[in-house]
Amino acid sequence: MKDLVLRTLLYDFYGELLNEHQKHIYEDYVLNDLSLAEIAQENGISRQGVHDLIKRCDKTFESYESKLHLVEKFENTKELVREIKNLVEDYKVNANQESLVKVENIAQKILNEM
Repeated sequence: MKDLVLRTLLYDFYGELLNEHQKHIYEDYVLNDLSLAEIAQENGISRQGVHDLIKRCDKTFESYESKLHLVEKFENTKELVREIKNLVEDYKVNANQESLVKVENIAQKILNEM
Protein backbone atom coordinates (compact mmCIF):
# COMPACT_ATOMS: atom_id res chain seq x y z
CA MET A 1 0.00 0.00 0.00
CA LYS A 2 1.33 3.43 -0.83
CA ASP A 3 2.76 5.37 2.08
CA LEU A 4 0.31 8.28 1.88
CA VAL A 5 -2.72 5.99 1.58
CA LEU A 6 -1.53 3.91 4.53
CA ARG A 7 -0.87 6.99 6.64
CA THR A 8 -4.33 8.33 5.81
CA LEU A 9 -6.01 5.04 6.73
CA LEU A 10 -4.05 4.79 9.96
CA TYR A 11 -5.04 8.35 10.81
CA ASP A 12 -8.68 7.61 10.00
CA PHE A 13 -8.72 4.65 12.37
CA TYR A 14 -6.45 5.86 15.16
CA GLY A 15 -6.23 9.65 14.81
CA GLU A 16 -8.68 10.34 17.61
CA LEU A 17 -6.19 8.78 20.02
CA LEU A 18 -3.77 11.66 19.43
CA ASN A 19 -3.92 14.90 21.40
CA GLU A 20 -5.12 18.05 19.62
CA HIS A 21 -1.61 19.36 18.95
CA GLN A 22 -0.51 16.05 17.41
CA LYS A 23 -3.68 15.83 15.32
CA HIS A 24 -3.23 19.36 13.99
CA ILE A 25 0.40 18.79 12.96
CA TYR A 26 -0.27 15.34 11.49
CA GLU A 27 -3.29 16.58 9.52
CA ASP A 28 -1.29 19.48 8.11
CA TYR A 29 1.46 17.14 6.97
CA VAL A 30 -0.52 14.14 5.71
CA LEU A 31 -3.93 15.52 4.76
CA ASN A 32 -3.13 19.13 3.85
CA ASP A 33 0.24 18.31 2.25
CA LEU A 34 2.11 21.13 3.97
CA SER A 35 5.90 20.97 4.19
CA LEU A 36 7.73 20.52 7.47
CA ALA A 37 8.96 24.11 7.20
CA GLU A 38 5.44 25.49 6.63
CA ILE A 39 4.07 23.56 9.60
CA ALA A 40 6.99 24.61 11.80
CA GLN A 41 6.53 28.28 10.93
CA GLU A 42 2.75 28.13 11.46
CA ASN A 43 3.15 26.49 14.88
CA GLY A 44 6.24 28.31 16.13
CA ILE A 45 8.35 25.17 16.46
CA SER A 46 11.40 23.84 14.68
CA ARG A 47 11.29 21.83 11.49
CA GLN A 48 13.03 19.01 13.40
CA GLY A 49 10.31 19.17 16.06
CA VAL A 50 7.64 18.71 13.39
CA HIS A 51 9.58 15.82 11.85
CA ASP A 52 9.99 14.10 15.23
CA LEU A 53 6.30 14.52 16.09
CA ILE A 54 5.21 13.02 12.77
CA LYS A 55 7.58 10.06 13.22
CA ARG A 56 6.25 9.49 16.76
CA CYS A 57 2.67 9.56 15.46
CA ASP A 58 3.58 7.08 12.71
CA LYS A 59 5.16 4.74 15.27
CA THR A 60 2.14 5.09 17.54
CA PHE A 61 -0.22 4.23 14.68
CA GLU A 62 1.95 1.26 13.66
CA SER A 63 1.88 0.03 17.25
CA TYR A 64 -1.92 0.28 17.41
CA GLU A 65 -2.26 -1.46 14.05
CA SER A 66 0.08 -4.29 15.07
CA LYS A 67 -2.18 -4.96 18.06
CA LEU A 68 -5.64 -4.22 16.67
CA HIS A 69 -5.31 -4.86 12.90
CA LEU A 70 -8.21 -2.52 12.10
CA VAL A 71 -6.77 -1.30 8.79
CA GLU A 72 -5.89 -4.85 7.76
CA LYS A 73 -9.42 -6.05 8.58
CA PHE A 74 -10.91 -3.10 6.71
CA GLU A 75 -8.85 -3.84 3.60
CA ASN A 76 -9.71 -7.55 3.75
CA THR A 77 -13.41 -6.79 4.10
CA LYS A 78 -13.25 -4.35 1.20
CA GLU A 79 -11.74 -7.05 -0.99
CA LEU A 80 -14.42 -9.55 0.04
CA VAL A 81 -17.15 -7.03 -0.78
CA ARG A 82 -15.61 -6.52 -4.23
CA GLU A 83 -15.71 -10.28 -4.70
CA ILE A 84 -19.39 -10.36 -3.68
CA LYS A 85 -20.14 -7.58 -6.16
CA ASN A 86 -18.47 -9.55 -8.96
CA LEU A 87 -20.34 -12.72 -8.04
CA VAL A 88 -23.67 -10.86 -8.03
CA GLU A 89 -22.90 -9.49 -11.49
CA ASP A 90 -22.07 -13.02 -12.64
CA TYR A 91 -25.37 -14.24 -11.22
CA LYS A 92 -27.31 -11.48 -12.99
CA VAL A 93 -25.73 -12.38 -16.34
CA ASN A 94 -25.53 -16.17 -16.08
CA ALA A 95 -28.05 -17.09 -13.35
CA ASN A 96 -25.23 -19.19 -11.90
CA GLN A 97 -26.45 -20.71 -8.62
CA GLU A 98 -22.86 -21.42 -7.60
CA SER A 99 -22.32 -17.65 -7.43
CA LEU A 100 -25.05 -17.36 -4.79
CA VAL A 101 -23.45 -20.09 -2.70
CA LYS A 102 -20.12 -18.27 -2.90
CA VAL A 103 -21.79 -14.99 -1.91
CA GLU A 104 -23.36 -16.68 1.09
CA ASN A 105 -19.99 -18.18 2.12
CA ILE A 106 -18.20 -14.84 1.80
CA ALA A 107 -20.94 -13.07 3.77
CA GLN A 108 -20.58 -15.67 6.54
CA LYS A 109 -16.82 -15.20 6.51
CA ILE A 110 -17.25 -11.44 6.95
CA LEU A 111 -19.69 -11.95 9.82
CA ASN A 112 -17.35 -14.41 11.53
CA GLU A 113 -14.48 -11.92 11.39
CA MET A 114 -16.47 -9.16 13.06
